[in-house]
Amino acid sequence: MKCRVCREPAVIDIRRHNANFCVEHFLRLCRDQVAKAIEDFHMLEPGDRVLVAVSGGKDSLAVWDLLRELGYEADGLYVGLGIGGYSDRSGQRTKAFAEERGWPLQVIDLRDDHGYDVPTAAKVTKRVPCSACGLSKRHLFDRAALDGGYDAVVTGHNLDDEAAVLFGNTLRWEAEYLARQLPVLPARHGFPRKVKPLVRLGERETAAYCVLRGIDYVVEECPMAAGNKHLGYKEALNAIEAASPGSKHAFYFGFLDRAAPRFADAAPASGEGEVLGTCSVCGSPSTNDTCAFCRLVERTAGAQPVVLTAKGSS
Repeated sequence: MKCRVCREPAVIDIRRHNANFCVEHFLRLCRDQVAKAIEDFHMLEPGDRVLVAVSGGKDSLAVWDLLRELGYEADGLYVGLGIGGYSDRSGQRTKAFAEERGWPLQVIDLRDDHGYDVPTAAKVTKRVPCSACGLSKRHLFDRAALDGGYDAVVTGHNLDDEAAVLFGNTLRWEAEYLARQLPVLPARHGFPRKVKPLVRLGERETAAYCVLRGIDYVVEECPMAAGNKHLGYKEALNAIEAASPGSKHAFYFGFLDRAAPRFADAAPASGEGEVLGTCSVCGSPSTNDTCAFCRLVERTAGAQPVVLTAKGSS
Protein backbone atom coordinates (compact mmCIF):
# COMPACT_ATOMS: atom_id res chain seq x y z
CA MET A 1 0.00 0.00 0.00
CA LYS A 2 1.66 3.21 -1.23
CA CYS A 3 0.95 6.85 -0.43
CA ARG A 4 -0.88 8.51 -3.30
CA VAL A 5 1.28 11.63 -2.98
CA CYS A 6 4.85 10.39 -2.45
CA ARG A 7 4.60 6.62 -3.09
CA GLU A 8 6.16 5.88 0.30
CA PRO A 9 4.53 3.22 2.53
CA ALA A 10 1.02 4.29 3.52
CA VAL A 11 -0.46 4.07 7.01
CA ILE A 12 -4.14 4.64 6.19
CA ASP A 13 -6.55 4.15 3.34
CA ILE A 14 -9.50 6.50 2.84
CA ARG A 15 -12.00 4.73 0.63
CA ARG A 16 -14.15 7.76 -0.19
CA HIS A 17 -11.04 9.38 -1.67
CA ASN A 18 -9.91 6.06 -3.20
CA ALA A 19 -6.46 6.83 -1.84
CA ASN A 20 -3.81 5.81 0.69
CA PHE A 21 -1.56 8.18 2.64
CA CYS A 22 1.70 8.10 4.57
CA VAL A 23 1.92 9.84 7.96
CA GLU A 24 3.12 13.18 6.60
CA HIS A 25 0.57 13.44 3.84
CA PHE A 26 -2.32 12.15 5.92
CA LEU A 27 -1.68 14.82 8.56
CA ARG A 28 -1.43 17.37 5.77
CA LEU A 29 -4.73 16.11 4.36
CA CYS A 30 -6.42 16.65 7.73
CA ARG A 31 -5.09 20.20 7.99
CA ASP A 32 -6.09 20.95 4.40
CA GLN A 33 -9.61 19.59 4.90
CA VAL A 34 -10.13 21.73 8.02
CA ALA A 35 -8.69 24.80 6.29
CA LYS A 36 -11.00 24.19 3.31
CA ALA A 37 -14.07 23.88 5.55
CA ILE A 38 -13.16 27.10 7.34
CA GLU A 39 -12.67 28.93 4.04
CA ASP A 40 -15.64 27.52 2.14
CA PHE A 41 -18.13 28.25 4.91
CA HIS A 42 -16.50 31.45 6.19
CA MET A 43 -16.20 29.97 9.67
CA LEU A 44 -13.28 32.00 10.98
CA GLU A 45 -11.18 34.98 10.05
CA PRO A 46 -7.49 35.59 10.77
CA GLY A 47 -7.17 37.09 14.24
CA ASP A 48 -10.40 35.59 15.56
CA ARG A 49 -10.30 34.45 19.18
CA VAL A 50 -11.73 30.95 19.32
CA LEU A 51 -13.14 28.95 22.22
CA VAL A 52 -13.00 25.18 21.63
CA ALA A 53 -15.50 22.98 23.46
CA VAL A 54 -13.29 20.08 24.56
CA SER A 55 -14.46 16.81 26.10
CA GLY A 56 -11.34 14.64 26.17
CA GLY A 57 -12.50 12.68 23.13
CA LYS A 58 -10.73 12.38 19.79
CA ASP A 59 -12.74 14.94 17.87
CA SER A 60 -12.54 17.88 20.24
CA LEU A 61 -8.83 17.37 20.96
CA ALA A 62 -8.10 16.91 17.25
CA VAL A 63 -9.91 20.10 16.24
CA TRP A 64 -8.15 22.08 18.98
CA ASP A 65 -4.79 20.75 17.76
CA LEU A 66 -5.63 21.41 14.12
CA LEU A 67 -6.75 24.99 14.76
CA ARG A 68 -3.52 25.70 16.62
CA GLU A 69 -1.58 24.12 13.74
CA LEU A 70 -3.38 26.49 11.38
CA GLY A 71 -2.38 29.48 13.48
CA TYR A 72 -5.63 30.33 15.26
CA GLU A 73 -5.71 31.67 18.81
CA ALA A 74 -7.75 28.80 20.20
CA ASP A 75 -8.40 28.26 23.90
CA GLY A 76 -10.26 25.34 25.47
CA LEU A 77 -13.29 24.98 27.71
CA TYR A 78 -14.06 21.71 29.49
CA VAL A 79 -17.34 21.10 31.31
CA GLY A 80 -17.28 18.37 33.96
CA LEU A 81 -20.64 16.62 33.67
CA GLY A 82 -20.38 14.48 36.80
CA ILE A 83 -20.83 11.17 34.96
CA GLY A 84 -18.78 9.16 37.44
CA GLY A 85 -15.47 7.68 36.36
CA TYR A 86 -16.13 8.53 32.72
CA SER A 87 -16.10 12.25 33.49
CA ASP A 88 -13.07 11.83 35.75
CA ARG A 89 -11.09 10.23 32.91
CA SER A 90 -12.32 12.77 30.37
CA GLY A 91 -11.25 15.66 32.56
CA GLN A 92 -7.84 14.12 33.20
CA ARG A 93 -7.17 13.61 29.48
CA THR A 94 -8.25 17.16 28.65
CA LYS A 95 -6.19 18.80 31.39
CA ALA A 96 -3.12 16.73 30.52
CA PHE A 97 -3.46 17.65 26.84
CA ALA A 98 -3.64 21.38 27.64
CA GLU A 99 -0.84 21.30 30.23
CA GLU A 100 1.55 19.46 27.91
CA ARG A 101 1.14 22.19 25.31
CA GLY A 102 0.77 25.17 27.59
CA TRP A 103 -2.60 26.08 26.07
CA PRO A 104 -5.25 27.96 28.10
CA LEU A 105 -8.04 25.75 29.41
CA GLN A 106 -11.06 26.88 31.38
CA VAL A 107 -12.74 24.20 33.50
CA ILE A 108 -16.35 24.32 34.72
CA ASP A 109 -17.71 21.60 36.98
CA LEU A 110 -21.50 21.24 37.06
CA ARG A 111 -21.58 19.82 40.59
CA ASP A 112 -19.10 22.27 42.11
CA ASP A 113 -20.19 25.36 40.22
CA HIS A 114 -23.92 24.84 39.75
CA GLY A 115 -24.95 22.24 42.33
CA TYR A 116 -25.99 19.38 40.04
CA ASP A 117 -24.65 16.83 37.56
CA VAL A 118 -26.10 15.12 34.50
CA PRO A 119 -27.15 11.83 36.17
CA THR A 120 -28.96 13.71 38.93
CA ALA A 121 -30.61 16.11 36.47
CA ALA A 122 -31.84 13.16 34.39
CA LYS A 123 -33.43 11.57 37.45
CA VAL A 124 -35.04 14.77 38.70
CA THR A 125 -36.43 15.83 35.32
CA LYS A 126 -37.32 12.27 34.25
CA ARG A 127 -35.80 12.98 30.84
CA VAL A 128 -32.98 11.26 28.96
CA PRO A 129 -29.49 12.27 30.20
CA CYS A 130 -28.55 13.71 26.80
CA SER A 131 -31.23 16.39 27.26
CA ALA A 132 -29.71 17.81 30.45
CA CYS A 133 -26.21 17.36 29.04
CA GLY A 134 -26.89 19.26 25.83
CA LEU A 135 -28.79 22.04 27.58
CA SER A 136 -26.02 22.52 30.13
CA LYS A 137 -23.17 22.54 27.62
CA ARG A 138 -24.89 24.90 25.21
CA HIS A 139 -25.60 27.44 27.94
CA LEU A 140 -22.15 27.27 29.51
CA PHE A 141 -20.26 27.39 26.20
CA ASP A 142 -22.31 30.39 25.05
CA ARG A 143 -21.88 32.21 28.36
CA ALA A 144 -18.13 31.58 28.52
CA ALA A 145 -17.61 32.73 24.94
CA LEU A 146 -19.52 35.96 25.41
CA ASP A 147 -18.00 36.72 28.82
CA GLY A 148 -14.51 35.97 27.51
CA GLY A 149 -14.82 38.09 24.38
CA TYR A 150 -14.38 35.18 21.97
CA ASP A 151 -15.44 35.50 18.35
CA ALA A 152 -16.63 31.92 17.92
CA VAL A 153 -17.31 28.64 19.70
CA VAL A 154 -15.83 25.60 17.96
CA THR A 155 -17.23 22.11 18.44
CA GLY A 156 -15.78 18.78 17.30
CA HIS A 157 -18.74 17.60 15.24
CA ASN A 158 -17.36 15.55 12.35
CA LEU A 159 -18.80 14.29 9.06
CA ASP A 160 -20.18 11.13 10.70
CA ASP A 161 -21.93 13.19 13.38
CA GLU A 162 -23.47 15.63 10.93
CA ALA A 163 -24.60 12.93 8.51
CA ALA A 164 -26.24 10.99 11.35
CA VAL A 165 -28.08 14.05 12.67
CA LEU A 166 -29.18 14.91 9.15
CA PHE A 167 -30.38 11.34 8.64
CA GLY A 168 -32.52 11.47 11.77
CA ASN A 169 -33.96 14.89 10.98
CA THR A 170 -34.73 13.86 7.41
CA LEU A 171 -36.49 10.67 8.49
CA ARG A 172 -38.93 12.84 10.45
CA TRP A 173 -38.73 15.90 8.18
CA GLU A 174 -37.89 18.10 11.15
CA ALA A 175 -37.92 21.34 9.16
CA GLU A 176 -36.98 23.53 12.13
CA TYR A 177 -33.90 21.45 12.88
CA LEU A 178 -32.98 21.08 9.22
CA ALA A 179 -32.93 24.88 9.01
CA ARG A 180 -30.10 24.87 11.55
CA GLN A 181 -28.22 21.87 10.14
CA LEU A 182 -25.35 24.03 8.98
CA PRO A 183 -21.58 24.12 9.54
CA VAL A 184 -21.89 27.71 10.81
CA LEU A 185 -24.53 29.35 12.98
CA PRO A 186 -23.99 33.12 12.85
CA ALA A 187 -23.76 35.17 16.01
CA ARG A 188 -26.96 36.88 17.15
CA HIS A 189 -28.06 38.74 20.23
CA GLY A 190 -26.89 36.77 23.24
CA PHE A 191 -25.46 33.89 21.22
CA PRO A 192 -21.91 33.58 19.81
CA ARG A 193 -21.04 32.28 16.36
CA LYS A 194 -20.79 28.46 16.36
CA VAL A 195 -18.67 26.57 13.85
CA LYS A 196 -17.80 22.96 13.01
CA PRO A 197 -14.40 22.77 11.26
CA LEU A 198 -14.32 18.93 11.17
CA VAL A 199 -17.26 18.48 8.79
CA ARG A 200 -14.94 17.26 6.01
CA LEU A 201 -13.33 14.57 8.22
CA GLY A 202 -14.88 11.34 9.49
CA GLU A 203 -14.44 9.66 12.87
CA ARG A 204 -11.87 7.22 11.53
CA GLU A 205 -9.74 10.09 10.28
CA THR A 206 -9.88 12.06 13.54
CA ALA A 207 -8.97 8.91 15.48
CA ALA A 208 -6.02 8.26 13.16
CA TYR A 209 -4.98 11.90 13.42
CA CYS A 210 -4.83 11.65 17.22
CA VAL A 211 -2.85 8.41 17.12
CA LEU A 212 -0.31 9.81 14.67
CA ARG A 213 -0.01 13.06 16.59
CA GLY A 214 0.42 11.24 19.91
CA ILE A 215 -2.79 12.65 21.39
CA ASP A 216 -4.10 10.55 24.27
CA TYR A 217 -7.90 10.66 24.23
CA VAL A 218 -10.81 8.92 25.93
CA VAL A 219 -11.83 6.02 23.72
CA GLU A 220 -14.96 4.89 25.56
CA GLU A 221 -18.41 6.24 24.74
CA CYS A 222 -20.41 8.06 27.38
CA PRO A 223 -22.11 5.34 29.48
CA MET A 224 -25.31 7.38 29.59
CA ALA A 225 -25.60 7.54 25.79
CA ALA A 226 -26.68 3.90 25.49
CA GLY A 227 -29.84 3.66 23.41
CA ASN A 228 -29.35 7.11 21.88
CA LYS A 229 -30.97 7.15 18.43
CA HIS A 230 -28.01 9.06 17.09
CA LEU A 231 -25.81 5.98 17.57
CA GLY A 232 -28.30 3.86 15.65
CA TYR A 233 -28.30 6.31 12.77
CA LYS A 234 -24.50 6.16 12.69
CA GLU A 235 -24.59 2.37 12.46
CA ALA A 236 -27.04 2.50 9.58
CA LEU A 237 -24.92 5.01 7.70
CA ASN A 238 -21.77 3.00 8.39
CA ALA A 239 -23.36 0.03 6.64
CA ILE A 240 -24.25 2.19 3.65
CA GLU A 241 -20.76 3.71 3.58
CA ALA A 242 -19.14 0.27 3.65
CA ALA A 243 -21.09 -0.74 0.55
CA SER A 244 -20.78 2.63 -1.18
CA PRO A 245 -17.79 4.72 -0.02
CA GLY A 246 -18.45 8.43 -0.09
CA SER A 247 -22.16 8.15 0.67
CA LYS A 248 -21.97 10.13 3.90
CA HIS A 249 -20.09 12.96 2.21
CA ALA A 250 -22.50 12.99 -0.74
CA PHE A 251 -25.53 12.94 1.58
CA TYR A 252 -24.38 15.75 3.85
CA PHE A 253 -22.78 18.07 1.32
CA GLY A 254 -25.55 17.38 -1.18
CA PHE A 255 -27.99 18.61 1.46
CA LEU A 256 -25.94 21.75 2.04
CA ASP A 257 -25.64 22.48 -1.67
CA ARG A 258 -29.14 21.66 -2.88
CA ALA A 259 -31.61 21.27 0.00
CA ALA A 260 -30.55 23.48 2.91
CA PRO A 261 -31.70 26.74 1.23
CA ARG A 262 -35.22 25.29 1.00
CA PHE A 263 -35.43 25.18 4.81
CA ALA A 264 -33.98 28.64 5.43
CA ASP A 265 -37.34 30.15 6.34
CA ALA A 266 -38.27 27.44 8.84
CA ALA A 267 -38.50 28.66 12.43
CA PRO A 268 -35.50 27.84 14.68
CA ALA A 269 -35.93 24.90 17.05
CA SER A 270 -35.87 24.73 20.83
CA GLY A 271 -37.10 28.24 21.48
CA GLU A 272 -33.94 29.83 20.14
CA GLY A 273 -35.73 32.06 17.64
CA GLU A 274 -37.06 35.50 18.44
CA VAL A 275 -35.68 36.58 21.79
CA LEU A 276 -38.50 37.97 23.90
CA GLY A 277 -36.44 39.01 26.87
CA THR A 278 -33.65 38.04 29.24
CA CYS A 279 -33.45 35.56 32.07
CA SER A 280 -34.13 37.25 35.41
CA VAL A 281 -31.48 35.05 37.05
CA CYS A 282 -28.48 34.98 34.69
CA GLY A 283 -29.33 37.59 32.07
CA SER A 284 -29.13 35.20 29.12
CA PRO A 285 -31.63 35.49 26.25
CA SER A 286 -34.82 33.67 27.10
CA THR A 287 -38.40 33.34 25.91
CA ASN A 288 -39.47 32.99 29.56
CA ASP A 289 -38.76 34.94 32.72
CA THR A 290 -36.22 32.24 33.66
CA CYS A 291 -34.08 30.45 31.06
CA ALA A 292 -34.07 26.66 30.72
CA PHE A 293 -30.64 26.35 32.32
CA CYS A 294 -31.59 28.32 35.42
CA ARG A 295 -34.85 26.37 35.72
CA LEU A 296 -32.78 23.18 35.65
CA VAL A 297 -30.52 24.53 38.40
CA GLU A 298 -33.62 25.36 40.48
CA ARG A 299 -35.22 21.95 39.95
CA THR A 300 -32.09 20.04 40.94
CA ALA A 301 -31.24 22.18 43.97
CA GLY A 302 -30.82 19.94 47.02
CA ALA A 303 -31.38 16.70 45.09
CA GLN A 304 -29.41 13.69 46.29
CA PRO A 305 -26.59 13.02 43.79
CA VAL A 306 -27.00 9.87 41.70
CA VAL A 307 -24.15 7.38 42.14
CA LEU A 308 -23.27 5.55 38.94
CA THR A 309 -21.96 2.01 38.71
CA ALA A 310 -20.06 -0.04 36.12
CA LYS A 311 -18.43 2.06 33.39
CA GLY A 312 -19.66 5.30 34.82
CA SER A 313 -18.42 4.56 38.35
CA SER A 314 -15.47 6.10 40.03
